[in-house]
Amino acid sequence: MHQTARRPARPSALPVARALPRPAWGLAIGLGLGLLVLAGAATMARAEGATITAHGISTFGDLKYGPDFAHLDYVNPDAPKGGEISEWTMGGFDSMNPFTVKGLAGALSTVMLEPILTGTSDEIGAAYCLLCESIEYPEDRSWAIFNLRPEVTFSDGTPMTAEDVLFSYETFLAKGLSDFRTVLAQQVEKAEILGPHQVKFTFKADFPKRDLIQDVGGLPILSKAQFERDKLDLEEATLTPFIGTGPYMFDRMEVGRTLVYKRNPDYWGASLPINVGRNNFDHLRIEYFADSSAAFEAFKSGVYTFRTENSSKQWATGYDFPAITKGHAVKVELPSGAKANGQAFLMNLRRAKFQDPRLREAVGLMFNFEWSNETLFYSLYSRINSVWENSWLQAQGVPGPEETALLKPLVDEGLLPAAILTDEAVMAPVSGTRQLDRGNLRRASALLDEAGWEVGNDGLRRNAKGEVLTLEILNDDPSFDRIINPFVENLRALGIDATNVKVDPAQFENRTRPPQYDFDVISGSARSGYFSGSELKQYYGGATADQSAFNLMGLKSPAVDRLVDVVIAAKTRDELTHATMALDRVLRAERFWVPQWYKNTFTVAYYDMFGHPESLPPYGLGEMDFWWYDAEKAAQLKAAGAIR
Repeated sequence: MHQTARRPARPSALPVARALPRPAWGLAIGLGLGLLVLAGAATMARAEGATITAHGISTFGDLKYGPDFAHLDYVNPDAPKGGEISEWTMGGFDSMNPFTVKGLAGALSTVMLEPILTGTSDEIGAAYCLLCESIEYPEDRSWAIFNLRPEVTFSDGTPMTAEDVLFSYETFLAKGLSDFRTVLAQQVEKAEILGPHQVKFTFKADFPKRDLIQDVGGLPILSKAQFERDKLDLEEATLTPFIGTGPYMFDRMEVGRTLVYKRNPDYWGASLPINVGRNNFDHLRIEYFADSSAAFEAFKSGVYTFRTENSSKQWATGYDFPAITKGHAVKVELPSGAKANGQAFLMNLRRAKFQDPRLREAVGLMFNFEWSNETLFYSLYSRINSVWENSWLQAQGVPGPEETALLKPLVDEGLLPAAILTDEAVMAPVSGTRQLDRGNLRRASALLDEAGWEVGNDGLRRNAKGEVLTLEILNDDPSFDRIINPFVENLRALGIDATNVKVDPAQFENRTRPPQYDFDVISGSARSGYFSGSELKQYYGGATADQSAFNLMGLKSPAVDRLVDVVIAAKTRDELTHATMALDRVLRAERFWVPQWYKNTFTVAYYDMFGHPESLPPYGLGEMDFWWYDAEKAAQLKAAGAIR
């Protein structure tokens, strides 16, 4: 299953389905071409003409799992099947099409769709055959043949064939989110059917080949027959759920309030080694609530059964209700080895005032993380400094020789300031333990004075035209008020006419999606993957800045574009690491964000009716993937009236 999250990400309650790293079709939102790019050499057999035939593919080195593995190391192969897990999300939905900017797609509305290749939660840069039996490709990766499994069927019982794969590719190339079209058009020369269960992709000669097999292998496969029968259009909102080949299928909905998916009893891939011990629940239920407070009260009453807690205050002070004190529910911190998610306040660079980096730096100085962490977060969080925070890919200190070699040509061409070669990587400002840090206020004031925003008699800053410097933070989550309001107060102390603009989730979605981009600042995410590839063009590329659902800040930087190309073209792990560090350094120097916070644990609460492997994999919680239902414990909870 895959999380459906087409809104800017923050620590939200949207269910995290499947485990990280996401399969290659997680282009930024769990829906596309490679949030975690999966590429490379695999355990393989070589045939004539140096063609490689493999059961999977890995970025830099061998796959962890050989062709005859029995199950993933982190699952319980004997996990029982049955029961339900339920979670919550905020707002509502009016569509089941997650691939269009029209309408609000329901949570997990991609759960029924599978890609040809899939990843695991204990390996970075690995993709294994799911819908295919094997992959064939030459050493230069200029093309790939997917040998599809003849037993694959959609949930309506119809067989999946190469025609469905070609239809899916052509549909994403022509319709739906522009990000798909942009990437596919750059990468693929042609796609063709070689047989009923064989499809070939030939890649463009001038595009780096490292990730292309994984990109096309990561596309979600649609049912051609359903699209033709139901007259579906990928660009239009619809309440008709898509039919897929996955282990789960649509069950029922109450529009805007509840979504339920059921396990397909005839799922074709139930006995595949990569699926053993997974997809254990009979039902996945999502409940919608208007705000996080209502959602928490519902959890206390047993309306839903699993909760990832994103409020530090709630975590520290709120879990003393009867279900916890009686032992009906548990509250636990579970380890996470994943990198931070890039959570941040994002500034809309399409607006003229944000074009000045001095103003952006001044705004960043006014968010006091240290005070927030101590006063609001109970010291549970660490500060994000890097787009690749909590990983080996983040830039640190001054550039090393490898980074310098990449950055100096951009400096020589005038695309970067010379200081990028000698200064340490930009870090988030450090503040004191009072809400308004006077030292940072003075620094920010000097920056705005230098930028031409001077303080008037009324205490507000104006430019030479007499225009007041305003700043709206768009917010649809009341639980964020306690974080945003002190930030607004600090900005107003600086002379900025700042406001916390509260909207409902539908308004938030409409105002932040292309082509509107109607906001000053939002809480969102500076996205990244471990082994990044072409998805970076959607996250940070200038060519798609005014049409991307992911480059919400509208970054247009020739230097960033050039470094993205270097990352995509990297042929070794070392090359990729240094290129990513250089890119991280330049992105941070752009100051398009005010980085927020992260923690290296999952803070979860759930009714004591679920089991999970003793050792979780490093890159995923996987509660809807490889956890399971304990029927005996559930019966006891129901008898006690703890759950509904």
